[in-house]
Amino acid sequence: MTIDLDRRSLLRGSAALGVAAAFPAWARPVSAGIVRPMPALSGEDIHLRIAPRMLTVDGRMTHAIGINDTVPAPLIRLREGQEVRLHVENALDEDSSIHWHGLILPMQMDGVPGVSFPGIRAGETFIYRFPIVQSGTYWYHSHSGLQEQLGHYGPIVIDPAGADPIVSDREHVIVLSDHSPLHPHAIFRRLKLQGGYFNRQKQTLPGLLAGRDQPERGRLAWGAMRMDPTDIADVTASTYTYLVNGHGPQDNWTALFAPGERVRLRVINASAMTTFNLRIPGLPLTVVQADGQDVRPVTVDELQVAVAETYDLIVAPHEERAYTIVGESIDRSGIARATLAPRAGMVGAVPPLRARPLATMRDMGMDMAGMDMTGIDHGGHQMKHAMRDFATAPEVRKTPAVQTISPMPVDRTGEPGQGLADAGHRVLTYRDLVAARRNPDLRAPSRQMRIHLTGNMERYMWAFDGEKLSAVTAPIPFAQGERVRVTLVNDTMMGHPIHLHGHFFELVTGHGDHAPRKHTVQVQPGGTVTFDVTTDAVGDWAFHCHLLYHMHAGMMQIVSVRLREGEAT
Repeated sequence: MTIDLDRRSLLRGSAALGVAAAFPAWARPVSAGIVRPMPALSGEDIHLRIAPRMLTVDGRMTHAIGINDTVPAPLIRLREGQEVRLHVENALDEDSSIHWHGLILPMQMDGVPGVSFPGIRAGETFIYRFPIVQSGTYWYHSHSGLQEQLGHYGPIVIDPAGADPIVSDREHVIVLSDHSPLHPHAIFRRLKLQGGYFNRQKQTLPGLLAGRDQPERGRLAWGAMRMDPTDIADVTASTYTYLVNGHGPQDNWTALFAPGERVRLRVINASAMTTFNLRIPGLPLTVVQADGQDVRPVTVDELQVAVAETYDLIVAPHEERAYTIVGESIDRSGIARATLAPRAGMVGAVPPLRARPLATMRDMGMDMAGMDMTGIDHGGHQMKHAMRDFATAPEVRKTPAVQTISPMPVDRTGEPGQGLADAGHRVLTYRDLVAARRNPDLRAPSRQMRIHLTGNMERYMWAFDGEKLSAVTAPIPFAQGERVRVTLVNDTMMGHPIHLHGHFFELVTGHGDHAPRKHTVQVQPGGTVTFDVTTDAVGDWAFHCHLLYHMHAGMMQIVSVRLREGEAT
């Protein structure tokens, strides 16, 4: 008995040491922030080692993938204008990779296996070499299989070559993510078997009798179309714990401040599948940067942060009290939670989860204000027919990857994001973003194209224009230096964060030569987003939805930028 107890004590002690070692300096349980140079990877030569490890979240230990033995990975801090060599060792028993999300670099260094390089074989080391040509907040992650879900991600901060125009007294990096004790392949298998497997917030008969959610006629119509208005997120808090810097809600990760300081929060959504609605009750949030690009300051109370987006915020807490950083999942099944406080050990009030949102006809791509509803019966049969009319989208292939086509999609960049229309306070929209400096290319587009985001939730298939990556026979072609206007049309009832590698694009939101520049954009359900892009990077580049399981299920293509005829390499 004594031997067993001693063994258990030893295991508990080892676990505690493992937890302490699991977090890099920037993500330890109490952070003073960047008030002076803090431990970070920097310089011309940086060494990273990808290896398996254990991760403890809210007291529960699970398997993970770490970099330099930490989850999340170390903070990489660079400076605009330097050259960097990143030596990446793969100590896993499978291939791996690192993609430098949002960084402008040569195609061969982009880190997408099968597109820009072969990947890093087990036991081998790959050296990424590239110049740093930008500044801002970015991040890095695996582009191999589903490894990103297991903790293979970390933050990048790039300081400008000169003085930083964004003035602050202290900085904190806030990495939002999601973690499940289920292996990611087990999650994907469940989604393939039943698209709504993780949705535990469906409408019920008691709810109908109590007058909650949709009335009977609405439920009948949606049921006839085999659509679920509660299907807001594919993977939910039924399996996910939502993390801040690798810490669960019960862990109370704490960022310190001194009253009166201007505190810069570098927010990164490194989750696999979760759109977060971010707020700090009692503190206004001034947005000063989006996707690493400076914007004119705009003050809000909440913002929706899509997967793979980054936002830099300035907060100025004057009271000597604790504030709660709340990252509520878009379906409101759970939160990522941390504390902003003047001293360790303080805890702010944690607001309850708000009522979960319901998808609407607008999320189907139906603007009900301008639609004649007289011919639609209680079963919604004619509506169902209208929801898959290929005549409205000739670009879309007639494949099983198309369950619906939005009949009347509209630009939703002036809206705050699904579920936030009635938030009762200021919520950021894309149209609020204005670039701090003039755009680098002011040419008018020479051509236009439309790309439809399509899916079949019942079969869990996702695609561009109805064609999964496995069925694509040719890349999307561009010429070097071409200026193209691209309109993304979301034919599904779920938001999609679309990421273009190797480029920034300008959102067409009415701001002319100060259009906001981004590398990732959330296309709201039933909505459209239009951007102008200058394809100035020769090579093959990934173009995909950044919801990990959507990309894995086919919503990815390759953009190929080629030299114009007669031009030399």
